[in-house]
Amino acid sequence: MNRTAITAQAHVDTPLGPLLLARTEHGLAGAWFDAQQHHPGPLAAHYRPDDPLLKQAAVELQAYLSGERDAFDVPLDPHGTAFQRSVWQALLRIARGRTCSYADVARGLGKPSAMRAVGAAVGRNPLSVIVPCHRVVGSDGSLTGYAGGLHRKQALLALEGVDRS
Repeated sequence: MNRTAITAQAHVDTPLGPLLLARTEHGLAGAWFDAQQHHPGPLAAHYRPDDPLLKQAAVELQAYLSGERDAFDVPLDPHGTAFQRSVWQALLRIARGRTCSYADVARGLGKPSAMRAVGAAVGRNPLSVIVPCHRVVGSDGSLTGYAGGLHRKQALLALEGVDRS
């Protein structure tokens, strides 16, 4: 992530734990759970819980996590390589209540042998919950790693009505 592009940050408490939100002048660039893998750590940007875009993201996240909202409208500006951004765009096309495998995502990108690269990009997703990396599972349907913790992945899938029993 381009830390110098971050213009404001805020924290939001959610039923799944605190999230750090960060924005650029173009959109939401990050939503990380505390202690999540690849959390950026302290940011130099001003703490601005009153920032309109960060407030929008917080409201949409709360509504989503309470089952009152199915999708997000907040503008996004995730920073990553071209490949990572293509994977994150693919994740946005996975419908709520559905899952797919890393292999499915790789095939959808026209790179069927890139499963490991897809997995790495999914793990680096800077927009937890909003870019639904929790919807990606192993080829056998098993829950695999989630940078925010498997307990959160299970909770998000349950919220979306995905039966994991």
